[in-house]
Formats: sequence, structure tokens, C-alpha cells
Amino acid sequence: MQAVFLIFLFVLGACLGSFLCCQARRLHLREKERGNRAHPKAKRTKLPSRSVCLHCKKPLKWYDNLPIISWLALRGHCRYCHQKIGLAEFLSELGTGAAFLALGTTVNLDTASPLDWPILLTTLLLTLPLIFCAIYDGLYGELPTAFLFLALALALLLLAFKTASTIITTGFAPELIWQPVLAVLILAGTYLALYLVSKGKWVGDGDWLLALALAVALGQAWLALLTLFLANFLACLFSLKSFQNPKKAPKIHLGPFLITAFVIVLTFANFFQSML
Repeated sequence: MQAVFLIFLFVLGACLGSFLCCQARRLHLREKERGNRAHPKAKRTKLPSRSVCLHCKKPLKWYDNLPIISWLALRGHCRYCHQKIGLAEFLSELGTGAAFLALGTTVNLDTASPLDWPILLTTLLLTLPLIFCAIYDGLYGELPTAFLFLALALALLLLAFKTASTIITTGFAPELIWQPVLAVLILAGTYLALYLVSKGKWVGDGDWLLALALAVALGQAWLALLTLFLANFLACLFSLKSFQNPKKAPKIHLGPFLITAFVIVLTFANFFQSML
């Protein structure tokens, strides 16, 4: 039964990842459309009513929209014009499916307490605006403010559920207050300091807001510190090729790395804690 539950979460995540990537591209087109309104002579961008190939604009059939499967079956190319389909769609589907699967392993169907389910549901809901931000940041180098505040609201709700679960299980302890505060200072404080010192050159103003939401959701200082280390470690790995040719080095956007590190740390929190 646990295996069926995890498979369901993976498929659900893959479908939602496909939807999030599509909506990220639509949001970008809407932003361009708003920009065009300031220039009457500029051509307005017509938003497609259904999924189309970004190259030939031909509407896609339902069997070309199957998460992961269609991309692999078509070998990353459009069925009609044979142009390459970007990795963003495939990575969004695979990444969201993997995130849902990984987070699903934190709950055992046989031993789960009543509060484990709202915690898991809130965590999965929180993952959606986070992955949307990761996709948008990866594609366009920006973090949509509305989705950052949505993530922060869900992170506060998640922290409330976790706190209630701890109080019911072991009673109230002062660390339930100072641990989340310290987590925010470590994770969000670091990126806010970098943003202020560099005047936005090292990190963007959205990065510290994203870090704030992640720190609140983690709720513990050591998890925030581990996320900070892992996110920057992954970013360094990604930028290794830039040392060979610094002139062609792509600009690093921290959003996808922060969110990837967050999912990994949240999934393996109990394992990491057992090693301490």
C-alpha cells in the first residue's frame, strides 16, 4: 500500500510539474503583454488557449502532453517541426514528481498520526509555489513576488502544524520559539545581508524572501544551516564549467538550488538528525 501511495504522489507531482511549467511560460508572456501596452506600436502577444509547440505554434495532441513519457518518446523534439523541446518541461515534470515522491516517504501509512496528514498536505502545497518559482527563476532569472508571499503563508501554516504536533507529543518547550527565529536569521539573514552589502549584485531581492519562506518551513536552525550549505554547494557544482571559460559562464540563479536543497533536507531531516 505504501508503494501505491508513493507511485500516486510521483504521478501527481509529474502532472502538476507540467502544469506549473506551462503556467510559468504563460505568466512570462503576460508580463511581456503588459510591457507592450506601454508601446502602442508594439505587437501584442497572443496567448495560446492550449498547449502548443513554442517553435511551430502547432497545437499539441493529448498524447504529446503526457508528463515525462511524451518527452522521452519524442526524444525531446516536436512531433511536427522536429525542433528541440527545452529541458525545462522535462525537468519540471521529473523534478516535481521526485519531490512529491521524496516528501511522501516522510509519512508511513501504518504508523502516521492524525497530524501527520495535514503536515504532509501543507508541505506538498508549499512545494507547488516553490517549484513554480524555481522554474520561473531558471527560465527568466526572476522570482515572482506573489508566489513568494504565497509560499511564506503556507510555510507559516506548516510551522503551526509542526508546532502543534510537537506540543501534543512532547509538550511545550522554549526551543519551539527560538529555533524558527534562529533559522530565519541563518538562512534569510544571510541572503538579506548579501543583498544589502552588494546592492543586489550578488543576490536578488527575491532570494532572501524565498529563503525566509524556506527557513520558516524548516523551523530549526540546523536544518536552515544545512540548507544554506547544500544550496551553495549545488550552485558551485553547477558553475564548475565556468572556470574553463569564464566569458561564457551562465549567470547563476539561486532559486532552483535553494528549493532543491530545501526538499532534500526536509526529506532526510530525520536521517540527518540521527547522524548528529
